[in-house]
Amino acid sequence: METTAAPLLQTPNYIKQLAESPDLHFIPANYVHSTNNPCDSSDSNSIPIIDFSLLTSGDPHQCSIAIHHLSKACQDWGFFMVVNHGIPENLIKAVIDCTHEFFNLPEEDKREYAGKHVLDPIRCGTSFNASKENVFFWRDYLKVFVHPQFHSPTKPQGYRDIVSEYCEKIREVAKMLLGGISESLGLEEGFLDKALDLKSGLQIFVGNYYPNCPQPELTMGMPPHSDHGLLTLLIQNQVGGLQVQHEGKWINVNALPNSLLVNTGDHLEIFSNGKYKSNMHRAVVNNKVTRISIATAHGPSLETIVSPASPLVYNENSAAAYIPMKYSEYLELQQSNQLDGKSCLERLKFPRN
Repeated sequence: METTAAPLLQTPNYIKQLAESPDLHFIPANYVHSTNNPCDSSDSNSIPIIDFSLLTSGDPHQCSIAIHHLSKACQDWGFFMVVNHGIPENLIKAVIDCTHEFFNLPEEDKREYAGKHVLDPIRCGTSFNASKENVFFWRDYLKVFVHPQFHSPTKPQGYRDIVSEYCEKIREVAKMLLGGISESLGLEEGFLDKALDLKSGLQIFVGNYYPNCPQPELTMGMPPHSDHGLLTLLIQNQVGGLQVQHEGKWINVNALPNSLLVNTGDHLEIFSNGKYKSNMHRAVVNNKVTRISIATAHGPSLETIVSPASPLVYNENSAAAYIPMKYSEYLELQQSNQLDGKSCLERLKFPRN
């Protein structure tokens, strides 16, 4: 079937600028994606839910229930929703609103943060890696390293303080979840923390701006991919668009009010020696309203060489399935190329006999 598209856009600027063009009825041809597998919404109500209050209750029985739920969610889905996490709803709203304000800044203000290298502490741009892509994504982004050293744009006013408070609280939630996941693997609660040097662990704050699109069925906000790191925790402005892959089908994520959306990352797959697979997910866009999401990625320290946890290899009498690699090198490898499913992780798998 033929589709109508506008001519190629030679040098993509911010997608916000394009989306707000008054005469935009067709998207440029280099935003058109040929394969856009449909979504199956039948399983959207079966996405696992983790009650964080059980994990932090201090009651051994309730805690063991939460750890069991975490284990099942990581093994079956690589994705779950966290409720009763204790982060104030007004703080979540404030960080989303301020991030929206950031994307509404004049173009020249945002260009101050057009980083050149994937390890630059603040980067603002469009698509995923526009310098490497032939077909672009309907998305602008802000990526900020917020731990172990905290960075932040200076505008809009008050943004730095709100981002700092939010990232501190979300980091504590991630730490507790990773402690539970460590136990669910049969390790000590603090084993993962120590093995991967989480005290100096990298935390990246990623603001995503997906404006409304006149032909949403032809493009993508983000392609199918997995995340680097251990866990990514996401919030959004009550506008859906996240889809996760489960048993080969794409599932719409209908977020519960004030919940955190959590997916497992490539380095949890490596650390667990393949027991907990990193989750494949994607972002779709719509023709009505702008979606803002904030993903906070939590990984090892940049200098940590990540390999399967030795007790999981020796105790289970199985070979290590992944080649050890320094986290910073993996980050550069993934972020410097086109985003293509789990292709980066596949490179680290030992060949099977």
